[in-house]
Amino acid sequence: MAGSLPSLQDRPPLLPPLLLLLLLLRFWLGAASAAGKATQRAPFSSRFCRESKHWHRRSAAAARGSRLLSSLSLPLLEVQPQVPSIMRLSWGLFLLMVALGETAAARCPTPCVCDNLRAHVLCLNGSLTAVPTAIPQLTKKLDLRGNSFTALPAGAFLGTPYLTHLDLQRCKVEKLEEGAFRGLGRLVYLNLASNDIAILYQESLDGLSSLQQLILEGNRIEEIQPGAFGHLGSLTVLDLRANALVYLPDMVFQGLAVLRWLRLSHNTLHVLGSEAFAALPALHRLSLDHNELQALPGEALARLDGVTRLDMGHNPITCLAEEALAMASLKHLFLDHAALQDVAAEAFTRSPQLRTLDLHANQLQGLPALDGPGALVRVNLASNPLLCSCLLRPFHDWLVRERVQVEGTCAAPAALRGRTLDSLRPPEMRCGHHELPPTPATPSEQPRAGGSRQCPRGCSCSPDVHHGSCENRGLQEIPQGFPRDTRLLDLRRNAFGIVPPGAFPGLKELVSLHLQSCSIRVLHPGALRGLESLVYLYLTNNRLSTLAATAFEGAPQLAYLDLDRNAFTRLPTGAFQLLPNLISLHLQHNAIEELAEGDLAGAGGLRWLYLAGNTIKHITPTALAPTVMLEKLHLEGNQLAEVPTAALQGLPALSELKLSQNPIKYMGDGVFLPVASSLQHLYLDNMGLQQISPSAFTGLGPKIRSLHLEGNKMSSIPSMSNFTGLEILNLRDVPFHCDCQLLPLRRWIEKLNLRVGATCGSPTEARGLKVKLSTTFQTCPGWGDMTKAESKPSKKKRLGKSPARGFMKSRA
Repeated sequence: MAGSLPSLQDRPPLLPPLLLLLLLLRFWLGAASAAGKATQRAPFSSRFCRESKHWHRRSAAAARGSRLLSSLSLPLLEVQPQVPSIMRLSWGLFLLMVALGETAAARCPTPCVCDNLRAHVLCLNGSLTAVPTAIPQLTKKLDLRGNSFTALPAGAFLGTPYLTHLDLQRCKVEKLEEGAFRGLGRLVYLNLASNDIAILYQESLDGLSSLQQLILEGNRIEEIQPGAFGHLGSLTVLDLRANALVYLPDMVFQGLAVLRWLRLSHNTLHVLGSEAFAALPALHRLSLDHNELQALPGEALARLDGVTRLDMGHNPITCLAEEALAMASLKHLFLDHAALQDVAAEAFTRSPQLRTLDLHANQLQGLPALDGPGALVRVNLASNPLLCSCLLRPFHDWLVRERVQVEGTCAAPAALRGRTLDSLRPPEMRCGHHELPPTPATPSEQPRAGGSRQCPRGCSCSPDVHHGSCENRGLQEIPQGFPRDTRLLDLRRNAFGIVPPGAFPGLKELVSLHLQSCSIRVLHPGALRGLESLVYLYLTNNRLSTLAATAFEGAPQLAYLDLDRNAFTRLPTGAFQLLPNLISLHLQHNAIEELAEGDLAGAGGLRWLYLAGNTIKHITPTALAPTVMLEKLHLEGNQLAEVPTAALQGLPALSELKLSQNPIKYMGDGVFLPVASSLQHLYLDNMGLQQISPSAFTGLGPKIRSLHLEGNKMSSIPSMSNFTGLEILNLRDVPFHCDCQLLPLRRWIEKLNLRVGATCGSPTEARGLKVKLSTTFQTCPGWGDMTKAESKPSKKKRLGKSPARGFMKSRA
């Protein structure tokens, strides 16, 4: 018997010992009661016969139980086969179950919490550097968020083959080794969001044959090797938002035969292979919003016969030509916040099922009567400069005739300004000699420059995606002779040293240029001459310490400039004067000590400025003045001793400010007032902050969506009751003094439906307890009133009305 006992690792999760005790006690009492009643009813002779009849059978069972328990070396009471008592046998069984339960619980790793009933294991924010090996084998859901794994080695989860859900968010993972997930054939959900993965290798996701959802949002993926998704035949949702993808080659998603939703938002895509989506027969929704596509990728999209919703908003698309979109099943198209100026009447003739068309926040003066989408029921033209003249009458007549709902208001002429389109009558839409007609709605496509098929020796050129590459070829001079229609040129990891004038002749269509890790010391004036279409320039990890004022001459469309990890000690003054379209400037991890007046002269269109990891100690009040459109300012990891309040003046659009890891010990009154009306995300974590003035957050309120204060040293914080729009609040690792002065914070946290992580640092009896759970507040004046208010049923509840409805009303 003992030899056939299953191993503890194969045993299902056991009931907690206390619950087992109650159940077995109830069973024993019931059995004893029944036996007593039977004894009273039956004559002595009958009882003797029954006992004699089954004596040997029960004695043998008890003996086998005794041998089994002794083989397990358990400290059980002696089982006596001579006494036919159900009590002793039940007691031995109970102790066996307790021992097995304690053994199963002992397998839980020290920093983790194990729920054996539900087969869940949580190891949150435990500073683990490797996946624990002592996780119970039968675990189904494993949560490892907030640890530090760097790399996931092959076979990292072989000890937990029954996993169905695995969460690895914010684990600093940089690489997925080949076979890292091998053995997880039951996994259906994998979350790898907010890590540092740069490349998806061919075997990175091997072994996930049952996976249905894969979340890779917020990494820095810039390359997907062929076949990377070839093992994911059950995947239905793939989330690749907020990565560094610049282009998608042909058949990149091969193997995803049942994928239904592909999310590619917030990348920097500007080139799509014509067969990029050819292997997605089941796709229903595609999200390509917030990218850099300058034209609708009609050829690639035409392969998607089953897609019903397409998100293309926030792309710099200027026009839609005839038959621009050929998607037979498309019902919902979103092209909001683009740069549309013209839409052809026949743009959607090959998308007959189109029902909703969202074109709001573009540059449209009007639309023609649309031909083709007979199912269209709604058009959104809000926030467009609509010219409600006679030129708009055909479109207006078409709306009425086809019974299409429309949103939008007139911007001109003055007499109709502010009028909604659906309120207009045809006689009101007049033409005058002073009104200019809209730009023609059917622009002809510009002839493409001749693209000869030559390619420099030692490099590779892909004519289908207009991509050239000489990465890591040991080159000391920039090669020439690429095809004229090259759009992406990758020259990373060579040893050029300098970039001479006219280094890229004939590449007028080049959009993206990669010069990372090329030991570049000098970028000569005129080096980019002729690159009139260049949008992205990557100069990361070089040796640049200065730039001439004419360094970027000849590249007026440059919008994304990456100068991370160079040797700048100050911003290259004057270098941005020739970049009127600059949107994003990266200068992280240099040696910049100060932001001075004039450093950003000419950068009037800048929206994102990244200066993390420098040594900035001072920002002059006028240093950021030219950047009136700035939305993101990252200053984490510098040497600022105070919030640069004066420098924040004149930034009416700033929505994200990062000051983490600066030695700011004190925050005074109103330090964020200059940006209080626009700020949404504020990072003040890990600064050693010791004190915050009660009025430090003056002006901030419902617009704040995320506030990070973790890893500081203050014992209290000012009232944040006005922060009604919070989605993220992090107060972990702050030594709060849990006395009556903190009671307002305690009350406020109680009302939040958020995990804030606030814990008590003092007094001694409360140290380490959650602020919400500390009992030190129960002696505070007003505590009784609060508990009564929480426990007393409302009048509506006593009358039998829905408490949920009352809650919603109070929230409103």
